[in-house]
Amino acid sequence: MSKNKSVIILLMLIISIPLLFVPLPAQADEMFDTAKVDEYVTNYMVKNGLPGAAIVVIKDGKTLYEKGFGHDSDGDPLTAKSIIGIASGSKPFTAFAVLQLVDKGKIKLDHSIVNYLPELKLNDKRWEQVTVRHLLSHTSGLPNPTIVAPANTLKEGVGRLHDWKLQSNPGEKYLYSNANYWTLAYLVEEISGMEFNDYLTQNVFSPLGMNDSLSVVNSGDITKYLDIPRGYVTLYGTAMPWTELEKMFSGSGSIFTTASDMGKWLAMHTNDGKNEKGEQLLSQELLKESYSPQSEAEKYGLGWSLSSSNIKPARISHSGSISTFQSQQDIVPSSGYSVAVLLNSFTTTFEHAYEISSGVIQLTEGKEPEIKSSIPKMIDLSLGAITLICLILGIRGIRRSKKWTDKRNQHPAWRFFLRLIPQLIPVVGIGWLLFILPTLKNNSSTTLDAFGLWPAAMFLLAIIFMIGLVLTILRIYYRIRLIRNGRL
Repeated sequence: MSKNKSVIILLMLIISIPLLFVPLPAQADEMFDTAKVDEYVTNYMVKNGLPGAAIVVIKDGKTLYEKGFGHDSDGDPLTAKSIIGIASGSKPFTAFAVLQLVDKGKIKLDHSIVNYLPELKLNDKRWEQVTVRHLLSHTSGLPNPTIVAPANTLKEGVGRLHDWKLQSNPGEKYLYSNANYWTLAYLVEEISGMEFNDYLTQNVFSPLGMNDSLSVVNSGDITKYLDIPRGYVTLYGTAMPWTELEKMFSGSGSIFTTASDMGKWLAMHTNDGKNEKGEQLLSQELLKESYSPQSEAEKYGLGWSLSSSNIKPARISHSGSISTFQSQQDIVPSSGYSVAVLLNSFTTTFEHAYEISSGVIQLTEGKEPEIKSSIPKMIDLSLGAITLICLILGIRGIRRSKKWTDKRNQHPAWRFFLRLIPQLIPVVGIGWLLFILPTLKNNSSTTLDAFGLWPAAMFLLAIIFMIGLVLTILRIYYRIRLIRNGRL
């Protein structure tokens, strides 16, 4: 070998050595294609008739992607900075606040809640056995009420628990209940001496730079005090703006935030509990405990849901939905990715936010997510077809009411009214559902709120109710007329 060739080889080796120490990007990073996320989310929204979505993707504490799609109810483009309700996605924040106080030694996880809130009493002696951990893991036995009245303060809201009874012994079984998290939010207020929103702002939102995030006491506060566009409800494959059902949900579903802010929250969780400045907001020990299954709650930690064994890759999650918003947040420990999906709409029959998040996670794994047929659209259109059939048959019955009554002019009164019972049963049942149930327990919900919970189903029920009511009135009217004309 010549001297010149030896020198050239030596120089090449010297140049190559530093390259050995340059870290190669992870395979998952190479797989992550933002254009594919754009295409997937856009196609999903079109296929399912969703008005808007905001997405953020985090990898190892860093934001890789944040974007908004569609529009809000004011007609403005939805962006990563648009404020959207995350509903029960608020629970991990409430749990985080409680665990911060545990970290400071102000609360013990396994101490009874009455040690800290002696004035909060239930009509059940077992309440004294309920611990902070039980509340965090939904194993307290507290029921989950369907109808919740608004309240001006958390203290007023949880004070109404005084006549409640537990549905199971404390620590005996998992029973998801928003009341657990109202109580925990009130616990934060009492121990910290600050209103719950102020505590979150000072100890969670501000340290993370979540400057567009806040928590409210009642869902009605978003229209009374905040300039937040209304969300939507979906029906027949499209969506219409709707006003949020008013209720007290502080601690359980009260946070309104942005995809961008959610990225900062998830970045902290994938950075061992530290913010961008390296400040430790929660100890790694308690952070790990929050992700761990609790006794009698195998799929729930302390504020977080844990995926089933058949879901790959495994994830630490929380979903959320109120009557006009929906959210999903997922942490994937195996890859370091986290995803949050915020929707400005609600669909009763399907968790779109979960499905979109799962699709984005598949993209981070280098897989192609399948956009399936829109199940909610098919269900709603089927209900629409049934509604149309009921309307046609109802109009036919109304037109033939006189003939129906004349045909039974020889029937005694008891037999005639007995024949009205089949159509009166749905009238009474649906009437109770639409007009009586929303007014129970001194809440502020209305018949319109009931319609918003599932418009396609409620339209069907409304048609059945109106037809049954009109048929009953007409048949009784024609019966009375027969009596007056002396034909009976």
